[in-house]
Amino acid sequence: MEQAQSFKEHIDSIIAGQRSFFAGGATRDIRFRQEQLRHLKSAVSRFERRITDALWTDLHKSPEESWLTEISLVLQEINLHIRRLPRWAKPQRTPSPRSLWPSKSTVIHEPLGNALIVAPWNYPFQLLFNPLVGAISSGCCAILKSSPYVPTVAAVMEELIAETFPANYISLVNGHREVNQYLFEQKFDIIFFTGSPDMGKVVMRAAAEHLTPVVLELGGKSPCIVDKTADLDLAARRIAWGKSLNAGQTCVAPDYLFIHADHEAVFCEKYGKAIERMFGNNPQESPCFPHIVSDRAMQRLQALLRHGSIIMGGRTASDERYIAPTLLAGTPPDSPAMQTEIFGPIMPVIPFRDIAEVISHINSNPKPLALYYFGDSKTAGQVLAKVSSGGACINDTILHVANHRLPFGGVGASGMGKYHGKDSFLAFTNRRAVVKSPTLFDLPFRYPPFRYFSTVKRIV
Repeated sequence: MEQAQSFKEHIDSIIAGQRSFFAGGATRDIRFRQEQLRHLKSAVSRFERRITDALWTDLHKSPEESWLTEISLVLQEINLHIRRLPRWAKPQRTPSPRSLWPSKSTVIHEPLGNALIVAPWNYPFQLLFNPLVGAISSGCCAILKSSPYVPTVAAVMEELIAETFPANYISLVNGHREVNQYLFEQKFDIIFFTGSPDMGKVVMRAAAEHLTPVVLELGGKSPCIVDKTADLDLAARRIAWGKSLNAGQTCVAPDYLFIHADHEAVFCEKYGKAIERMFGNNPQESPCFPHIVSDRAMQRLQALLRHGSIIMGGRTASDERYIAPTLLAGTPPDSPAMQTEIFGPIMPVIPFRDIAEVISHINSNPKPLALYYFGDSKTAGQVLAKVSSGGACINDTILHVANHRLPFGGVGASGMGKYHGKDSFLAFTNRRAVVKSPTLFDLPFRYPPFRYFSTVKRIV
């Protein structure tokens, strides 16, 4: 009981301090925000080795993958915000209709206030710090909550934040479910949550108690389509890369594969060769192939292997939390492997003849976070026009996430709200509409008894 009271008092103290600091107005200054972004950039560079070591400890991520998929993305985001923030934050003059003459209209960008940012374990650094960049850029204070499933990374991030920012401005808290629950019960001005759709519902219910706006970056089953016109060598290589990043523990990983029936056997062979070129004959021995995050996740993935026949891969090692890159055939549509997000290096393969079958299947399920199509441009356009998703790649996978000038986020069950680049700034910003009217004269037509109304109607 004393320990529970202790973490609650700690959180209460941080929230009170951040509310007071935000009310003081320091974060509204653009130069202050840019300076804090520079402090963050310096800290990330200083802690780079410790971050990559921690990611290796918790997820067996290689330093190269950690830099490419976590650290570099955060540094790029910081650089973009430092450079573009003055332009983004500048008040925007907006045309006014003739009916409002001589008033002038402007959009002012003001920070929402005190933010809560909650990140998952799969990209624990990038998915916590990228939203933080948006919070700092917009002028918010923030409490960060990291995942307990990656304790080494969480401890390093907590130290980085504590060394870089005062707690009444930016603070990171660690803990398990009870900490999350208590945080969600508090009043914030925005909650930014990345995680599963089930947890997204919990967050949204909690936020509704205070009418708090939310950005929910969730997941789902992102389909991948290899059509008859696809370049099979290229498709196999790029899909194998996208599926093996973080051992498939990626919210935008290709989750299941539609392959034109004429190419099924050849593609599966090429996919196996692509995996071999990246990780050798035994990916378990490769320093470049990550492992599964926990024993519980490992057991769930091992159970999925029973829902289909193994075309390639299938080898597991529970003591190392390793699962080989695996293709499954004959997976029943109602099986867990086709009903839940896999979040591992296992991919069901479904042959098709008519692209209409594929479109119908995808549209009969919740809207995915990502959609991948390999084939000719004409059919790609038809698929994009008929299938909704948070983002998409044509003849590639994952790369839409890496462009900071593209909005990233889900749609429907895969999430709400966008971020990255300017969208991160806007996610934590209130776009405030302001109309300024002169006082030297006051046009009478808007007041009862509405004289000259017929003339006004013609003007408007």
